[in-house]
Parts: sequence; structure tokens; C-alpha cells
Amino acid sequence: MNKLDYAIDLDGPLLDKVKTHFTQDIDFSHYPFSLNIIKTLPEIKFPTKVTFFVGENGTGKSTILEAIALQAGFGPEGGSRNIHFKTSQENTYTGTELLAQQLVLSWRKKPRDGYFFRAESFFNIANYLDHMAKEGGEGPYKTYAPYGGKSLHAQSHGESFLAFFKNRVGNGGFFIFDEPEAALSPQRQLSLMVIIHEMCKRSNAQFIIATHSPLLLAYPAATIYSCDSDALTTIPYAETKHYQITKQFLDNPDYYLHHLFKD
Repeated sequence: MNKLDYAIDLDGPLLDKVKTHFTQDIDFSHYPFSLNIIKTLPEIKFPTKVTFFVGENGTGKSTILEAIALQAGFGPEGGSRNIHFKTSQENTYTGTELLAQQLVLSWRKKPRDGYFFRAESFFNIANYLDHMAKEGGEGPYKTYAPYGGKSLHAQSHGESFLAFFKNRVGNGGFFIFDEPEAALSPQRQLSLMVIIHEMCKRSNAQFIIATHSPLLLAYPAATIYSCDSDALTTIPYAETKHYQITKQFLDNPDYYLHHLFKD
């Protein structure tokens, strides 16, 4: 790709859509192909720069994001395209890797930068960066510069998350976040929304996010996909279970607590 391609500003997202192309040897009785949402997934369209995947645990939202990330060239535990490692057993990701191979990504413009952020493996990323700072040859300054200038382990869990979002996301690109709110307070979640908004205004940036946060889901004009049925469907913010349950609880916590804790 030449430098001119990088200079073209897009009004819409970098990734236009993802199509599935299941080969005949796929066994739909094995995970993740056994998930109903995967079986009925012809394509996913991305009409906006910010897209959320929402649903209960085990519905497949993180699986879909991981498969897209793998097909886009990111490592299974997260990181940039230059960070590829596994701390788990070799066969841990084979199902999702196979799913990734069944995906066709249609780009409006391929990004020059990006990151796959996984809350559950962020600790491993921090360990990897510390190792590279000491033994990778580039030294601490160059290694930590894109992450705020110091080890992520030298900060609290929430501070390290926010340091990543403030510093690593700043130049735009293609970003996949899996539960970025995990270590963030409500106030810091609002800060993350501002960061995302600024990137979408100033640069060619796209964010695909799996979340349980009713705060993040309120991001204006975002596309929200629900994974709570057998088919992936778009859903308005106020119709998500996360919004409804949170609002109902905050409107009348005594009612919920009475029923939750009754003998």
C-alpha cells in the first residue's frame, strides 16, 4: 500500500463487513461452531465507526471478536500485529483459529495501525512489554513510549488500562476491545468514551467492542449487535438487557434486594 492511501480520510469505518465462508469439513457439533449464533452468521456489517457486541456470558460475542482479530493479523492474547505469543496450551485457541479461517474481511481501507485489547490477558501483555524492555534490544524508553512511558505494572490495574487507551490509541487505526471496562471505574469509562470520540473525529479510526457496560453502550450513533438470540441482530441502546436491568435496579434497588435476599 502506498503512502497516499494512508492520507485518505474516511467518513465511515475502515472495515466494511465480515462474511463467513464455511468449508465442508467444518464440524458444527464442536465449539465454537456449535454456538447457534455462529451457525446462523452469514455476515456482519459495520456501518459506523463504533460497533458494540453485547450479550450474556457464553453467547459468543468474545469468540466473534477474537476470530475477527485473528483474521486481521493480531495475536490470540491481544496486542498489536507485532506482538504474537501464547502463554496457554497450544490447542487452546484452535477452535477460534479455525473460525477465523472461515471469515472474509472486506476493507474499505486497510489500517496501518491497530490493536486487539483483551482485558483477561492484559497482564500477559504487560509482562511481555517488561521482557522486551529488558531483553528485546530496544530498551525501556522505546518499548514503553506507546504505553505512557513506563511499565504497565508500575501502575494500578485501572491506571494501566487508562494509560493504554490514552497513549496507544492516539494515532487512529483499527481497534478491537474485549471488555475494556473491566478495570475502569464509571468515571474512567466516561473518559474512555471521550478518547474513542476524539479518535473517530480526528483520524481514520474504528472500534469494535464487546462490553457489559451500560455506560459505554450509550456512545452516540454506535451500532449495537445483540448476541442474546440465535442470530446476531442490531438493537437500540434502551432495549439492551444491560441498560434495562441497570436502570430498573437504580430506580428501585430495594425491590431487587428484597427479592434477591429473601429467605
